[in-house]
Amino acid sequence: MAVQNQVIDRQTVNIETVGKMLGISRPVAYELARRDQLPVPVIRLGRRMVVSKRALEEVLTARKHDDAA
Repeated sequence: MAVQNQVIDRQTVNIETVGKMLGISRPVAYELARRDQLPVPVIRLGRRMVVSKRALEEVLTARKHDDAA
């Protein structure tokens, strides 16, 4: 049986990446995630926390439009 290499397009990003995208530090991003104060819902998988990439992009797009107005 041959194993195929598959490219997986992840639909979530980790909290460190969320912090970078929002322009906040890693510790602040994790603290906001623990308090459920990020502008997007946090998905908890055991001890791991991730955020929907689509939800984060929607928030960033909405803020970009608000800043332009």
